[in-house]
Amino acid sequence: MVDRTVADVVVERLLAWRVPRAFGYPGEAIAPLVDALDRTGGEPAFIPARHEETASFMATGHAKFTGGIGVCLATQGPSAVQLLNGLYDAKLDSKPVVAIVGEDISGPLGGAHQEIGLSRLFGDVCNQFVRYGRSPDEVGTLLDQAFRTAAATRSPTCVVLPRQLQEALVPDLQSYGAGVITATPGEPLARVLPHEVDLDAAAQLLGGGQRTAILVGQGGRDAAAEIIEIADRLGAGVATSLLGKPVLDERLPFHTGVLGEVGTPAAAELMGGCDTLLMVGTNDPWTDYFPMPEQARTVQIDIDGRRIGTRYPADVPLVGDAAETLRALLSRLRGRSDQQWRATVESSVDRWREVAAERAAAAADPVNPQLVLQELSARMPGTGAVAVDVGSVLYWYARHLTLPPGVNAQLCGTLGSMGCALPYAVAAKLAAPDQPVVALVGDGAMQLNGLAELITVSHLWQQWRDPRLVVLVLNNRDQNGMGGGRQLSSDPTRRRPDVPYAGWARLLGLHGVRVDRPELVGAAWDEALAADRPCVLEAVVDPTVSLAPPEPAFADLRGLYADGAPARKVREQVEVSANADDLV
Repeated sequence: MVDRTVADVVVERLLAWRVPRAFGYPGEAIAPLVDALDRTGGEPAFIPARHEETASFMATGHAKFTGGIGVCLATQGPSAVQLLNGLYDAKLDSKPVVAIVGEDISGPLGGAHQEIGLSRLFGDVCNQFVRYGRSPDEVGTLLDQAFRTAAATRSPTCVVLPRQLQEALVPDLQSYGAGVITATPGEPLARVLPHEVDLDAAAQLLGGGQRTAILVGQGGRDAAAEIIEIADRLGAGVATSLLGKPVLDERLPFHTGVLGEVGTPAAAELMGGCDTLLMVGTNDPWTDYFPMPEQARTVQIDIDGRRIGTRYPADVPLVGDAAETLRALLSRLRGRSDQQWRATVESSVDRWREVAAERAAAAADPVNPQLVLQELSARMPGTGAVAVDVGSVLYWYARHLTLPPGVNAQLCGTLGSMGCALPYAVAAKLAAPDQPVVALVGDGAMQLNGLAELITVSHLWQQWRDPRLVVLVLNNRDQNGMGGGRQLSSDPTRRRPDVPYAGWARLLGLHGVRVDRPELVGAAWDEALAADRPCVLEAVVDPTVSLAPPEPAFADLRGLYADGAPARKVREQVEVSANADDLV
């Protein structure tokens, strides 16, 4: 019988929990585990990133795009520190990730070079579970606890394994793991429904409203049909959080778009005019755009009761799975014959779409970034995934990219950290190598880590059945990272270096397209999406195009119209320049 080490046991537990790959940066303290992964022939696979931070973003991206549990590996000291950004992303967006950290304690006095108190380091971000492995016979159980906790709490966990323990032999006992039940957040261990009395109260509240708004977050995934049906029954308008943008078909006539500073005036007007609010699986932080206090009576649905009432007071809290809870509500709700509010919402949506088209068509020097996203909307593949970074590109994505139904889109929604999109895109592509992926990145994020992670793409892409991974880089040369109406500084030290992003891609054996003329933007997208390998589409855009955040519309929207026709002009949108630090 071949001797089994603790590292082999770790690999066995990854397989048992159906983990297809682990992302990391190799080092001495994690080398036995990496070697064990290499011996498997790719099941599970070890995916080396260029940096531990991007490895943690890849693990979180895997969790976001697949609904499974992401895994990242690192060594002690600075390597472990670099994991924190991606793990906080997982924590704040409620995604399950397990970090396995190696530690070398073979120093002459029993201490470790680069020693950091790992329990304290991970104590906040992995507050649900941080444990050290102490003996070979406990490692399997320890990992199962870490995975089970990550799945049950939808949060990151951490296991620290000393290198000497990874190399230790495991006692020859009965094969570990027989009968262990594995689970992911997509496979809840229990059916969660609110109490009947609470459902009755929610139905009474919603049925009594005259102007209903529905705010949908990422928790509404897999409940699109129920959300649309309840919106039709109540004559409601719908808005989404950034994370909820992919949930519903944005072409619906009553879909007002994304709510918040990056969102649309139509969504702000919906919140400003409603008297009843139904929140479905959302923890949207843009509270300035919510109805004013005591303006709207509210029903909130969330699988996690800790989130209910944290953003807006909930008159009726419903703890439960979104789809089943909505079905239970539908059985209690009658249709509304008065459609005046719905007509008002649809008029607001129509007006916003006209404004959006005008903004995208406006002249710019050299290219209007809104036009770049609008041209993608007309060409977006009907399957696949979109990964979005932080910065001005997030504004243009939220307003100008219409996602086809079924296309998954993910971003660092609550933490708001730059540098997430390309690692996310790699994770999405590895999870579905036969589907196209588009990453939307600003030049700041590209210089932060994207240029390095293109090396990872160049290393992996020939294994993909569909080679299409298009990385859009909005090159605005703006050191502030947001553009938004500011003139570029005349001081060259205050401007971002103008890097040849498309040229760098070609040096790596990828495809590269650079466009600096508006009439060629559509053709550039056609070329990028038809390339036989991953492509960087570099669009040279105008940094002075205003971000134009919508003004919170606290005036009753009924006053905008008489019998569905415009009665007065909508207030001018406030031209506000924003800072990346304001974005969450």
